[in-house]
Amino acid sequence: MKRYLVLLVLCLLAAGCSKKGGKEAEVIKIGAAGQLTGPEAVFGADMLNGVKLAVEEWNTKGGVLGKKIELLPGDDQAEPRQAVAVANKFVAEGVVGVIGHFNSSCSIPASEVYHRAGIPEISHASTNPQLTDQGFANVFRVCGRDDQQGKAAADFAVQKLHVKRVAIIHDKTTYGQGFAEEFKKAIGPAAQVVAFEGITKGEKDYTPVVTKIKAVNPDIIFFGGIYTEGGLLVKQYKAVGGTAPFIGGDGIMSEEYIKIGGSAAEGNYATFGPDTKEVPSAKGFNENYRKKFGEPGVYSVYAYDAANILLQAIQKAGTTDGAKVVPAIRAIDYNGALGHIQFDAKGDVKESPYVIWKVTGGKWQQVK
Repeated sequence: MKRYLVLLVLCLLAAGCSKKGGKEAEVIKIGAAGQLTGPEAVFGADMLNGVKLAVEEWNTKGGVLGKKIELLPGDDQAEPRQAVAVANKFVAEGVVGVIGHFNSSCSIPASEVYHRAGIPEISHASTNPQLTDQGFANVFRVCGRDDQQGKAAADFAVQKLHVKRVAIIHDKTTYGQGFAEEFKKAIGPAAQVVAFEGITKGEKDYTPVVTKIKAVNPDIIFFGGIYTEGGLLVKQYKAVGGTAPFIGGDGIMSEEYIKIGGSAAEGNYATFGPDTKEVPSAKGFNENYRKKFGEPGVYSVYAYDAANILLQAIQKAGTTDGAKVVPAIRAIDYNGALGHIQFDAKGDVKESPYVIWKVTGGKWQQVK
């Protein structure tokens, strides 16, 4: 009797495992990682909705390899340690690919986890060169790099605005400081860098910094960081009598920057990709996104294309095995909402056109 009970328990366990394995085999899990909570949650929501749209469209057509796609969100709260925790959780949950992370300070440490697990990671927004310079074959990004957008910002400041004196502020993060250093490098001898200051993320009073910046009388102020601090900086700089415009990058390209900065944000600049409203290939994406989520965020389309690239590569590879999916991503010749995308040997996009945006009439407008 005892032996019978033992055998019965073993059979039940085996049946349970078999059922669980069968259920897991019915779906393909992908992760979407970003700052879903906290002060930068707007960017996280933009990312998640873009991936959701791509997944829903694929599932409507029958999924991938005859299986439905299950999306697992991961909230890294824009914190490196939390990003690593999210990455490890994704690995444990059996995801076959990850879209994200947003912040370079999150993507870089998380990429080590994905690299060890052989899981492809496609960042929609991490621009620090170190992400792909690591040499991890499984790491890609659909956005540009800070050495590219740093040069675009510097060229615009010198050639179009004819600045001679430049002040630089950064938020001491991997993204913010790295971007600031690339901008400084690109400026070279064309203009004098009269200040290079770091601030602490999360603080609310930057009066001492902006007062110091005002005293050196710059023609323009470069900011490497995110819209939360950027909006406060420009507002407080104008409050102490500063008059120079700010120029930043993709991190401040949010309506939240304008909400925080108020009228002080007017006339400020940023580097980013072209306006997708004027990109013919993005028309379908824009229409479908608006029906489900409202107006697309600046990074929604990047996350959408990143998800489509991952799923298309899985379909072409005929498997979810990372060892075969990674080469399929690298070899992909993709035409999506952002247009034509191919990756170079590092995992960067071969073409990444940066343009200049300006706050005009209380809205971000692409400079023609």
